[in-house]
Amino acid sequence: MLNRSLYILSLSLFLLTGCKDATNKTEASEESSSNSPKLTEAELLDTVQKQTLKYFWDFAEPNSGMARERFHPDGNYPKDDKHVVTTGGTGFGLMALVAGVERGFIPNDSALIRFNKIADFLDSTPRFHGAWSHWLNGETGEIQAFGEKDNGGDIVETSFLAQGFIVVREYYKNGTTEEKAVAAKFDKLWKGIEWDWYTNDKDGIYWHWSPEYEWEMDFMIEGYNECLITYILAASSPDHAIKARAYHDGWARSGKITTGAEAFSYPLILKHNTRGNMGGPLFWAHYSYLGLNPKGLSDRYANYWDLNVNHTLINYEYALSKADSSKTYAENSWGLTASYTRNQDNSTGYTAHSPDNDRDVVSPTAAISSIPYTPEKSLAAMRFFFEDQNDLLWGPAGFYDAYSLEDEPWVSQRYLAIDQGPMVVMIENYRSGLIWDLFMQAPEVQEGLKKLDFQFTK
Repeated sequence: MLNRSLYILSLSLFLLTGCKDATNKTEASEESSSNSPKLTEAELLDTVQKQTLKYFWDFAEPNSGMARERFHPDGNYPKDDKHVVTTGGTGFGLMALVAGVERGFIPNDSALIRFNKIADFLDSTPRFHGAWSHWLNGETGEIQAFGEKDNGGDIVETSFLAQGFIVVREYYKNGTTEEKAVAAKFDKLWKGIEWDWYTNDKDGIYWHWSPEYEWEMDFMIEGYNECLITYILAASSPDHAIKARAYHDGWARSGKITTGAEAFSYPLILKHNTRGNMGGPLFWAHYSYLGLNPKGLSDRYANYWDLNVNHTLINYEYALSKADSSKTYAENSWGLTASYTRNQDNSTGYTAHSPDNDRDVVSPTAAISSIPYTPEKSLAAMRFFFEDQNDLLWGPAGFYDAYSLEDEPWVSQRYLAIDQGPMVVMIENYRSGLIWDLFMQAPEVQEGLKKLDFQFTK
């Protein structure tokens, strides 16, 4: 799990983790379940989607329109972090905004203005063989280095961003003149990414390239983790596609990506890049599959629906197995993924929670974003978060990022783009399949999947 540990290290350095979070809410929520009738399923989903969408709509960085890396409702940001925007998180946000338009949560004319702003901003910022850096300064457009040598192109974050480009393009490509113009802007950005450059003439994709440090980070992306979408899009590019062997020899480790391991009687199917055999953090079942539909998707290595369902159920069963010894974990209180975390001194840090890295901290995005895979369990968790823990968890952009009920209940009254976006998108995929349908209908995605010998049966 070295890839995301780089993220965790960089983010931790940015967090000033000695600052303690309050355990009581400081701002009233727009929606509250107290003193009101129990919401129907549709009402609950509407409420959670609409409030969570505010992260990307109301609380976006104003100059760029991009998603902030993080949002602190109290305005207490470390350093100049308030203007740091995230490329991958913005990709998630683009898909969330499309869902918001379709649901009528956002006026289409206003959304077009925002989409134009984001596209124009991205078109004006530095690119490294077509790829963007992980972070940018939303005010200036300058690179915000993610780490000492991570000051150039990040092809993984770029793939999360490009997933959003394609969804926006497909949504608007047959629309009005104004809508077609927006679609064209995102099409141009998508087609300018030089995926083949990031193979470094090897059989695999390398995560980073910097004009200053070139390939010094030397990180080939091998599965299994959150990066399947990077290879799918790299194979789908009309002008800069990778060869199929980069996927099979690099990502799939020449076939060694598969495993016969099981946890709680559920086959893991693919070897997760973790120490044990209980699966990685749940964002691995989310980030690549916001647009890429795992339902009916398979190749020589896995059935991807079974893969993600099993991963989610293992994560759920792990939490249930700890319920007798933990105040945090219960039938409706579960979900381990990368998020803010509770440090031993009650301050706030960041880590990729998983069965191998358990801190008795639940991240609401984990269960909620898994709703296509485990609808009953995810809905029950969502209702618990909203009804039973409303005073602790509900804030101006939906559920706060993470909580623990050990000793004195604790919550991180903060938000992260990479946790907010998947909730909106995966709820929509559960409800209508909209984002999956838009992404999967893209002709070049269909060709890319064929190139890598995937089968997709809707």
